[in-house]
Amino acid sequence: MTSVYRAPMRSRRDDIDAHAGVERGLREGLCGFGRFDVPARRVSRFAEVPDGSFVWTRDGDGLFWLGRLTGPYVYDADGEDVDLVHVRPCRWRDTPLVEMRCPSAVLATFARGGRNFQQIHDADVGVESARLWEQD
Repeated sequence: MTSVYRAPMRSRRDDIDAHAGVERGLREGLCGFGRFDVPARRVSRFAEVPDGSFVWTRDGDGLFWLGRLTGPYVYDADGEDVDLVHVRPCRWRDTPLVEMRCPSAVLATFARGGRNFQQIHDADVGVESARLWEQD
C-alpha cells in the first residue's frame, strides 16, 4: 500500500509569509520543509520516504492539494527566501480539492495543526488518495 503524508510546507519563521512555501512548492513541483538547522533524523526520514508516496498540502485559500513524490531529496538553497529548502520533486494534481472531497484522515491531520511533514496513519487514506489521484 502507498504511504500518505501531510506536508504543510509552512515556515516556522515568523518573518516569512505563511503561504510562500506552499506557493513555491506547487509552482515548482516540490514538496518539503524549511530551516537549515533541522535535526538530521527529520531530514533522513523525509529522504527515505518512497517515491510514489502521496502527499497532501493546503494553500492560503484553504484548498487541499494532492501530490506524489517523484524523486530524491536535495537541499535547495534557492528556497531560502521562503524557507523551503529540504525538498523532493513532486507532481501535484492540476486542480485542488475542497474540504468535502478530501479523506477524513487528511482533514483530521490538518485540523491538529503543526508544521511538520508527517505520515497519516489511517487504513483507508491510501486507497482514498489513490482514487482522487486517478480522477485528475
